[in-house]
Amino acid sequence: MNSSFDFDEIIDRRGTGALKYDISSHPELPEDVLPLWIADMDFQTAPCVIEALHRAADHGIFGYTKPEKAYDEVVTGWFRRHHGWCPDPSWMVQTEGVVMALALAVRAYSSEGDSVLIQQPVYYPFSEVIRDNGRKIVSSDLKLVNGHYEIDFDDFEKKIEENLIHLFILCSPHNPGGRVWTEEELKRIGDICLQHHVTVVSDEIHCDLLMPGYTHHPFMTVDPAFEDISVICTAPSKTFNIAGLQISNIFIKNRELRRRFRQELFKAGCGLSNIMGLTACQAAYEEGDGWYEACLKYIQSNLAFARDFLKTEIPEVQLIEPEGTYLLWLDFRGLGLSDGELEDLIVKKARLWLDDGKIFGKAGAGFERVNIACPRKVLEKGLIRLRDAVREYER
Repeated sequence: MNSSFDFDEIIDRRGTGALKYDISSHPELPEDVLPLWIADMDFQTAPCVIEALHRAADHGIFGYTKPEKAYDEVVTGWFRRHHGWCPDPSWMVQTEGVVMALALAVRAYSSEGDSVLIQQPVYYPFSEVIRDNGRKIVSSDLKLVNGHYEIDFDDFEKKIEENLIHLFILCSPHNPGGRVWTEEELKRIGDICLQHHVTVVSDEIHCDLLMPGYTHHPFMTVDPAFEDISVICTAPSKTFNIAGLQISNIFIKNRELRRRFRQELFKAGCGLSNIMGLTACQAAYEEGDGWYEACLKYIQSNLAFARDFLKTEIPEVQLIEPEGTYLLWLDFRGLGLSDGELEDLIVKKARLWLDDGKIFGKAGAGFERVNIACPRKVLEKGLIRLRDAVREYER
């Protein structure tokens, strides 16, 4: 690992406006609560990104900006190198984040009162952008089989037919369950959606964060026929810890789908991109491979540490083995706690700030999501707090 990348350094983020650490609006949280919740890293981003942002700042002019040809080539080149996918730059639309893109897609490809399909437990903004735009949430819940999430394809198709579904939001890799969907699974999903004329919006923001032995398949690449029904949402934000710079690259090959998406973007008054977001994305994808590879190895080592700790120290808490992302999905149902008791255990006894599984849908009750993209000592501190809280509860 490159010695210039110090992922063990603990950087104080308090007082910087960091959402992850802002407990001022959460008076119920202990003063010394340890935040391991929202999905951003506690690592400084790649040096090449910081240097590019310094150069942009030194230039001193921050006018209206649009991506140039070099940006397009760098972004598409990243996906060619890392995922064997060669999207055309003409398919690309920039938005201020993937959640914004999801909201635009809901507005572009459904009407008020329509039902939109998701697979819970799933990233909670999926539900928010559906509900907040006057649509109905329909979930074909994932099945937990021997600690491994699977798709209920019969239920998936049934929900489409019964609810006249024309829009499905896919999470690939899956957050919070950690699944990296196989080509066969994605093919079955796509075939069903093709048959029923369903547009697939695929959130692939975690596509670079894979565990050894797993391969991400961009949904559009699984079958040439899927290109015509696909909206692929990507961003450098999770990979390079630059979520606050608000830049995402959305790939839409179908001209009519792209036109409708752009129309909603312009209706929202968001036709231009942030110069710093564009700068950071281009630098990350052009020069950041070494940092990315080192960071991924560190996250993988954190997973190994957490896995061993849970197995030996807190066997009552079951790890849903992640195939991708830097998020752990922990099953606390074996403790037999009510929702209130579990919250008390996590917040008051363990003094941890995690993501409560219920916000990911009813299927998430009894689970907690933990962010392990942090220095090892921070992760260890959190797991020790959790172990001690469980032992105190069991006494």
